[in-house]
Amino acid sequence: DQALQYRPYGGFEIFKKEEQELFEKCADSMAYFNRRLAPIIGNSAVFELASDRVKTFRFQGISHIIHNRAEGQINTGEMMKSLIDLAEKQGVRTFYGIPIKSLEETSGKVCLTTDQGWEIMAGKVLVATNGFARHLLPGLDVTPARNQVLITEPIDNLPIKGAFHYDRGYFYFRSVEERGRPGTHRILLGGGRNLSPETETTDEFGQTALIKNALAELLENVIYPNQKVNIDSWWSGILGVGGKKKPIIEMTSDQVGVAVRLGGMGVAIGSQIGREAARMITG
Repeated sequence: DQALQYRPYGGFEIFKKEEQELFEKCADSMAYFNRRLAPIIGNSAVFELASDRVKTFRFQGISHIIHNRAEGQINTGEMMKSLIDLAEKQGVRTFYGIPIKSLEETSGKVCLTTDQGWEIMAGKVLVATNGFARHLLPGLDVTPARNQVLITEPIDNLPIKGAFHYDRGYFYFRSVEERGRPGTHRILLGGGRNLSPETETTDEFGQTALIKNALAELLENVIYPNQKVNIDSWWSGILGVGGKKKPIIEMTSDQVGVAVRLGGMGVAIGSQIGREAARMITG
């Protein structure tokens, strides 16, 4: 937990004033989900109403909040560093910057052809490239979805702490601790692909003016209103989504397996998916 900088701040579903009907529907479902989660998590009150925190967080245009007490957050950079360190200790070697152009099964082996024209032979292959998986296996039910993201410059005494979901989860933001500066945080904000499905159903990295403007307006008018806030940087990532909210973990043949379609939940479920996929591919 310490290595990954896990913080049990909880998750918050926030509702705009015009989403009263949606809020009531979600609030009415809390008891059902709390009953279902209790034997799994060991907490009988995972979801609770927290609309009184609107003033605490200083949001604007938000009328209701539902708090998920079981949600937390980690430093994803430290997560990847820890994963690589663990793999190295187990004798796993990692090679970067070698795109795989195609894979072909032949004579009990799998031949991987790289963009450089090299051929790598393997006994078994696990495809875990998520939104990019159809480059190698076109028949998979997994579609790329671009997610555009920003992070602000450091903010002293930021009133928000935790992970937040807005507009049915199409937007996500969270507080990020500034290393070496106690009490100082940044805001990480991303999403908005529902505003332009035709451009965001892609595995090309980049930004669009429509979504950049929407994220900036959400930051300035709802999340941190009436305050000066500067955006430090922008980037994008590629999700793997599909017809079902369930990952694909299966062998497509005796030699090739897949672990893809994490539906934007890779940080939360990636470790478990990796464990299941490793067991599957090693038989």
